[in-house]
Amino acid sequence: MEIIGWILIIASFIIAFIGTFYPIIPSVVFMILGYIIYGLFFSFSELTWLFWVIQLLFVVLLFSADMVANAFGVKRFGGTKAGLWGSTIGLIVGPFVIPVAGILVGPFLGAVLAELIVTRKGIKQAIKSGIGSLIGFLTSSIVKLIILVVMLVIFIVFV
Repeated sequence: MEIIGWILIIASFIIAFIGTFYPIIPSVVFMILGYIIYGLFFSFSELTWLFWVIQLLFVVLLFSADMVANAFGVKRFGGTKAGLWGSTIGLIVGPFVIPVAGILVGPFLGAVLAELIVTRKGIKQAIKSGIGSLIGFLTSSIVKLIILVVMLVIFIVFV
């Protein structure tokens, strides 16, 4: 049973890390699922209230960093709310339409199309907004990756 427990825990953590670059997968849910699986298979006693408070703070930081990085990328390059929404929709739809490349192409095209359709600022500005959304997504992914590594290290320290 111990081996099955660790396989499930490690699988949850791996899925969480995959979710940093594939946003359809809720990274934080799988990270916390790994903690819960640990508690169910082994013991919750090592996962004290301090552990859960620290993890909760990192969850809040993760969501905040994700939203701020994406918005900053679009806004920094002159994008509007339409570009931000287009980028978000492209991020969700892109991987389904273009399986591997859609993760990068989706937010870019979503922002460009939204800027062209809604704001009608012109192709040059729309492309700048698309580049900003791409930079925002990549920045967000790197920040999420770092936060997830810290969350995992804290788990290892407590266990």
